[in-house]
Formats: sequence, structure tokens, C-alpha cells
Amino acid sequence: MRKLILSIAFICIMCNGYCQCKYKTKSIEKEIDIIYEMIQNTTAWAKEKDTALLYSIIADDPRYLEIHPGNKVVKGIKQFKEAEKTWLDPRFKHIGFETSDMHINISQDGNVAWFYCMLNDINEWDGKPAAWENTRWTGVLEKRNGTWKMVQMHFSFAH
Repeated sequence: MRKLILSIAFICIMCNGYCQCKYKTKSIEKEIDIIYEMIQNTTAWAKEKDTALLYSIIADDPRYLEIHPGNKVVKGIKQFKEAEKTWLDPRFKHIGFETSDMHINISQDGNVAWFYCMLNDINEWDGKPAAWENTRWTGVLEKRNGTWKMVQMHFSFAH
């Protein structure tokens, strides 16, 4: 009888561990899908110049950080919003974008995520081609009040 009780207890423990692991995997997959969509929308907003979408993604935070190729560094949400005026200019036209080689990771506590991908961001400025092609794009998101927010991005050109 004791062996039967121990066997049942062992099976329950194993099943519970499996169920929790399976749940965690589905939960992580769902979070990665949400993060992936946010990453895409960080560029896709430009098609319709949907600043409400963009500002729902970017952390409303003076510590926000964005690094561009060359020497451009955007520090804080105030500078970010000022820099975005360029994309709102009627001379700017978003043509399309493509990401590839996307890698998204989530911290063990589920509150921080980081990503890496390659970006081709095709646009026109005043009727002339303007693009970031073959661009490395990395970023960090933080879960705040149950919602993911982009807190840092870095862009560099691959050679």
C-alpha cells in the first residue's frame, strides 16, 4: 500500500511539473508574439504616421535610450518625440520594411525582454530613395504595469 501511495504521489508531482512547464511555454510563446508585434509596429507606424501606435510602444520615460548609426543618440522620451517630427514631415514617405533573423529572449522573471534582428527600412525623402538596409537592430523591452514598453533601441549598419 505504501508503494502505491508513493507511486501516486510521484505521478502527481511529475504531472504537476509537466503541466506548469507546458503552461510556462505557452505563456512565453504568447509574450514573444506580443513583443514581436510591438517590434514590427515600431517601424510600421510610419506608413500611416500613427504616432498613437508608436507612443503606445515607447516608454514614456526620461531614461529611454536610442542609438543610431553615426553619432546620433536620443535620450529620453522628449528627445524621441522631437526626433520623430522628421517622419511626420510631408517630404517623408514610408515605402515598407522587412525584418529577418529575429531573436527574442525573455528574462526568467518575465519582466525584461531583449531582441536582435536585421532590418531593411525603405523610405523616400522628398521623392528620393532613403533607406536603412542591412541594419542590425537590437532593443530592450520592460514589462510595466502588465504592458511591454520599449526602453532602448540600437541600430548599426552591417558591413
